[in-house]
Amino acid sequence: MALYIVATPIGNLKDISLRALEVLKEVDLILCEDTRTTGKLLDRYQIKTSVLSYHQHSKFQKIDYIMDLLKQGKNLALVSDAGTPGISDPGNKLIESAIQQDDKITITSIPGPSAAAAVASISGFPMDKFLFLGFPPVKNKRKKFFEEIIDSKYPVIFYESPYRIIKTLSELSNCLNRKIVVCRELTKKFETVYRGKVSEVMQRIEKDVVKGEFVVVIEGKK
Repeated sequence: MALYIVATPIGNLKDISLRALEVLKEVDLILCEDTRTTGKLLDRYQIKTSVLSYHQHSKFQKIDYIMDLLKQGKNLALVSDAGTPGISDPGNKLIESAIQQDDKITITSIPGPSAAAAVASISGFPMDKFLFLGFPPVKNKRKKFFEEIIDSKYPVIFYESPYRIIKTLSELSNCLNRKIVVCRELTKKFETVYRGKVSEVMQRIEKDVVKGEFVVVIEGKK
């Protein structure tokens, strides 16, 4: 019985590893956020493995059902819509349950794409240490989120949606004047990288078509 945590492309479907493809073909079932999204990847590589929806809003009964499959000796793969499960994506609750309920379940990482690692590699900032904060809170604890960024002596990476990127950058521009790198549509056809001070980058994004997920890295406090 094994649970494979499989990283999948964050945009370009060619970015999947040979090992990931092998695992997805050989497991008994693939757990995924959105069966339609994962279905596109599986179709591309002619993988016929059955899929089951599992996401951050799945009820505990779904986790219990998945645990029963594992205890029956099934081998399962967990994927998110894009990137590495558990990194601002579903996965932690299921993995925690597997660890707690049965020490015979093998949990194996099949590493691969991660938006945070991708933006870190091209930021140009010293990235031997950095702070990753996931998505900013929409309402509660938002002030604390920005205070962490302001106070960090290390570069800070976070994700943001196209619906809130301008608002977030606007709030940041009011409280800091550091260099920033914002990546849009990473690995996709219209990938765009914006560099400069927060206010400069915000103005450039406002002039473009704001769509696709954003990854932001801000230089640390000097």
